[in-house]
Amino acid sequence: MSDSVSDRPARSMHLGSIAIVVASVGLVVMWSSGFVGAELAARAGGEPVTVLAWRFTVLSGLLVAAMLIARRRWPRWRSWLRQGGIALLSQFGYLLMIFEGVRFGVDGGTASLIAALQPMLVATVAGRFLGERANGWMWAGMLAGFAGVALVVSGQLGLSDAPLWAYALPLIGVLCLGSGTVLQRRWHAHDDLLQTLLMQAVVAAGAFMLVALVRGQAAVPTSIDIWGAIVWLVCLSSLGGYVLYVTVTRSHGATFVSTMLYLTPPTTMLWVWLVFGVPVSPLGVIGMAVAAAGVAVVLVAQRRLATRPHPREIADGA
Repeated sequence: MSDSVSDRPARSMHLGSIAIVVASVGLVVMWSSGFVGAELAARAGGEPVTVLAWRFTVLSGLLVAAMLIARRRWPRWRSWLRQGGIALLSQFGYLLMIFEGVRFGVDGGTASLIAALQPMLVATVAGRFLGERANGWMWAGMLAGFAGVALVVSGQLGLSDAPLWAYALPLIGVLCLGSGTVLQRRWHAHDDLLQTLLMQAVVAAGAFMLVALVRGQAAVPTSIDIWGAIVWLVCLSSLGGYVLYVTVTRSHGATFVSTMLYLTPPTTMLWVWLVFGVPVSPLGVIGMAVAAAGVAVVLVAQRRLATRPHPREIADGA
């Protein structure tokens, strides 16, 4: 009897490890589906801002309905301020800048490569403001992950004639997402997941719809294909990818979740092959392996670092 009781903590830790593996894999798969949804919308002739505005409008309606059905308490104004700020960074700022960069001629490969700078940016900021330590092995893994992403997208680099200033747009988007990730972890909001998603979706919908109205692109889409892309983005990217992004950020930190995004470009390559039939190049396969190895190094190093006592803790114990 005592053996079974003593085994419970170990069994619980094992189940927790399995859960985070499943959540991390789901995060990568669902997050990368957003690029496929954007491609589906583009092939259907949808304007990016229009698609984004109606994506978050539909998402907001679904979440409001979920709140009413579940009879959940509506968030207070302080929560709206915090979650609204995160939404303007992590969703509105990030997505708008990435789409705008592509609109002004930055090819998708270069935009993905710029986005791959986010884990190193977050690791730098997280070490200072969140106390999430990063050692030499973790930095080596992040550099390897970046190199893997570079190999995956290398075939697309230099194919555009975008003006130099346009490359700053995806970089601004990366800064927005990184800042929102750090704030999501730092503020320790007491709002549950449904409340968090509701507030962020409503604020993002309002911001995107405002931009669409200013540009005269807020009309309801009439194409079935565009609505198919919007449904894809709502179900897979928002209710799948962003839900897991918030969940994993809260449970395992900003550095962890940002490092997992190194696997997004290789996974997108597989999505594109499955959905559009675009073949996977040998260099892309090599890049996928390098990126996966880099992520594995970071995760193993982070886990070992987490089990070691911090020097300050040793001093306090002494």
